[in-house]
Order: sequence, then C-alpha cells, then structure tokens
Amino acid sequence: MTRASIWVLAEVVDGTPITTSLELLTHARSLASTVEAVAWGAETAAAAATLGEYGATTVHDVGDLAGALPGVPVAAAIAALVEGGAAPDAILFPATYDGRDVAGRLSARLDLPVLTNVVGLDEEGDALSSTHAIFGGTHNVVARFTGSGPALFVVRAKSFAAEPSGGAPAAVVAAPAPDTGATNAARVVARHVEERSGPKLDEADVVVSGGRGLGEKDAYAMIEELAGLLHGAAGASRAIVDAGWVPYSHQVGQTGKTVKPTVYLACGISGATQHMVGMKNSKNIVAINKDQDAPIFSVADLGIVGDVHKVVPKLIEALKARA
Repeated sequence: MTRASIWVLAEVVDGTPITTSLELLTHARSLASTVEAVAWGAETAAAAATLGEYGATTVHDVGDLAGALPGVPVAAAIAALVEGGAAPDAILFPATYDGRDVAGRLSARLDLPVLTNVVGLDEEGDALSSTHAIFGGTHNVVARFTGSGPALFVVRAKSFAAEPSGGAPAAVVAAPAPDTGATNAARVVARHVEERSGPKLDEADVVVSGGRGLGEKDAYAMIEELAGLLHGAAGASRAIVDAGWVPYSHQVGQTGKTVKPTVYLACGISGATQHMVGMKNSKNIVAINKDQDAPIFSVADLGIVGDVHKVVPKLIEALKARA
C-alpha cells in the first residue's frame, strides 16, 4: 500500500541539503505518491532545485531563525501544519543533532511516539515497519506504529542510497513557526568550523581509520598521510578519540559517524562491535592488525596480519612511488 504523503526534514548547509536528507527523500519516493520537505534558514530557496531533483514536490520553509536553535521553532512549525490538517502519513528525520532535537520536540507537541535508530523502512500492509539495530548492531528488531497520526522515524545515515529522480525544483511554501515564548530564547552567537582537507568523513569514497594499535598519538599522522594519498578521509576508533589523540569529528562507530565508502582501511583497530556498526556496510574492508584473532577480520574482505608501523609506511612508500 503506497502512502499518500511522506515528509522529510531537510537540513541545508551552505545552500546544499545534507546527504542524509537526500537519502531519506530518495527512499520516501518508493513509499509514497507525494514527498515533501521541511527546511529552515536563509538558503532554503537556493536548495529547492536539489530537493526537487531528489523527489520533493514542495518545501515547507520555516524561514530564517535569526540565530535560534532549530529544535523549538521547526518542531512548532511542523506541529502547526499537522494540527491544521496538512498531516502526512510519516515524517522522516536524519539522525543528526538537529534532526533528533526536532523529532523529540515534535513527538512531545503531538503526543506521538518517535522511533529512533532506524536502519530500514519498509511497507507492511497498511503501515510502515522500521528496522532498528540493537545491542551494538549485533541484532535487528522490527517495529511499527499502530495508532493514528503521522509516524515519526529518526533514520541513521547511510541506511539508504541517495539517487536523483530528475524532478523539477520544489515549490517553496512559507511555514513560519508560531510564537514559542521563552522556550525559544537561546541564540547561537558564534560558529567555529573545524579545519580539514579532503572529503568529509561520512561522504568519502575511501576512509582510513586508526585505532589503539597505533600505540601513540603521533602515529596518527601516518593515517592522515595515507588518507591524503588515497584522496580519502581519516577516521578513528572511539578508543583513541576518548584518549584525546584525535577530535570526536573523526570517530567512526555507534556513537560517532556511520560511513559506507568504497574502501575502508582499518589500521590497528581490533574491531569492537560499537566500531563495526559504523563501517561494516563498506563495500570493501581492508584490516591491518598484528592479532590474527582480532574481530575486525570477521568482516574484512582483505586481512593483513602485521604491525601497522611496518605495513602502513610501506604502503605509503608504494603510493608515493606510483605518484
């Protein structure tokens, strides 16, 4: 049974929708006859063409938030639309900071449950069933809504592929937030963007990650060098993030980023379940570890039993020679 309408929360950064929102629009096309988006900020109109290309026919524009955090006003705007009769069958949220914030506040406003940590979404009779990874990704459970009202789903990145449909630019319709009083008093006064080179970690075709097997903080430099030579991004396990060797933005895993590159190279990573949740769906996994019984080898397409301090420098040397 195809749903009449599904909405997607579209986060727009620098005039471009984030990849996870495009993934959700793509999958929503297969589940509903009409797909619409909800966005905010001064650049919504600039993103209308891209949102339309991925399936949205309409963008409900909450508008410029004047420095306010999006959770309160965006949730209030969506609630006003739903209560006004423009209720979709389901609303999909990316599992980002803002996506989770909006979903939680909307759940409270509409007195509806919200299903989180979704990694799959399928039709099941007259309802949608969602698949959720639990126990560190070792098991999946399936859930479904049984009540009335829009079904709210918070979906993890890389659960679906982002594929354009060639649609026309989405129509932008104003959807201003109602007065939210003191709950919307907080303001963002400054933003600091971490410097980086190369592709974003969660969008890179090649990811090179380092773990505790590197032995020391300075050894992470060879992970960054190897990633650069492969035109990829450098990642890390939680162990070395917690140790303060690299920033949290590099973390791959259940509590970090989910990646799905063409090649994932794990260097000195034993393969804790929490880490493998974030990378096990990579197309090709290469693992380097001196422990032949390391769990990472259970998901690796190619395993190298050896010391990363010997293997990685040789790989860097070979790549430089080819260049």
